[in-house]
Amino acid sequence: MAVTVKDIAEKAGVSHTTVSRALHGNPLIPEETRERIRQIALDLGYSPSAAARALKTRRSQVLGVVLSSLDDPFFSEILEGIEESVQGSGYSLFIASAHRDPERERGIVQTMVEHRVDGVIICSTSFSSEQSDQLLQYGVPMVVVNNQAAEDFRYSIYHDDVDGSRQVTQHLIGLGHQKIAYIGNSDSGRTTLDRLTGFRQALDAAGLAVPAEFVYETPGGEPEHGMEAVGHFLDLPAPPTALVCYNDMMAIGVLKALREAGVQVPREVSVTGFDNIIFSAYTNPPLTTFDQPKRFIGAEAARLLLGLLNSATAQELSTQPNVRILKGSLLVRASTTTAIISPYERRKTWKR
Repeated sequence: MAVTVKDIAEKAGVSHTTVSRALHGNPLIPEETRERIRQIALDLGYSPSAAARALKTRRSQVLGVVLSSLDDPFFSEILEGIEESVQGSGYSLFIASAHRDPERERGIVQTMVEHRVDGVIICSTSFSSEQSDQLLQYGVPMVVVNNQAAEDFRYSIYHDDVDGSRQVTQHLIGLGHQKIAYIGNSDSGRTTLDRLTGFRQALDAAGLAVPAEFVYETPGGEPEHGMEAVGHFLDLPAPPTALVCYNDMMAIGVLKALREAGVQVPREVSVTGFDNIIFSAYTNPPLTTFDQPKRFIGAEAARLLLGLLNSATAQELSTQPNVRILKGSLLVRASTTTAIISPYERRKTWKR
């Protein structure tokens, strides 16, 4: 039979109210009494009832987390940051993956509302204002992460992708590359547009042109989409000497396709990724990429949400900027090197 507050009160020789206050750290109870009651509770194996606490506080002590994809290493690291911040707060997590499906997203939001989650962290780039209104209608606070329309939400955290892509492209320009192409993800909306913007800004500043055929969009950011893009560039009469990929997953596919085509990286073409997922350091060659502070982004999102749920800090937060932009750093590895001289003389083409 589970140990109750009554059992602790009888053992300690105090009232139920005193035990309850002591276990919640109420300063009205002397420190010596609090410690004695805590020790008795520990010795008896007391475990507070989450259901009873929820009835008393009118909170479920559960936070919802909506991810675009559970199997994407990028979102996995953000989730780790969320878990680290929530640990010890008394909250547990209700995690669901939308798989970039708006209909599934609506169902997840409805389920979270029905389970009375106290707040939600949205890590789904396509999360819409419709789902947002659904949560707000029930008074559920939320924080969005890297959303396509982050500024449209009251509390959001996202990475400066324009700056990151600009740094990646400047790195290639600094290596002497003048024929640089961008492989984007047409399904990612704002994210790929921001990274394309940074790419173009760097080339414009260097006075370098971007031929139309050097910007290629694929319907996704997975390895197979990177392989598809390589097919496009293999068919060009004058291929680029460097490829800027939308993300690391796509770059992994690019490296595989180039290897299968007999094109040497980075001797004949340099390749970059974005995100610095765990696999990027173990590709062949290791991938030059841009490191988003993924765990920190997740941790900050959780801290912001916990602050919103804490009445002592909620008023202070409401007066602060509600959109936070974080910056990452360039990681140079072996997939990029100095541009070769006259690549088409050295190898007439890297066509199939």
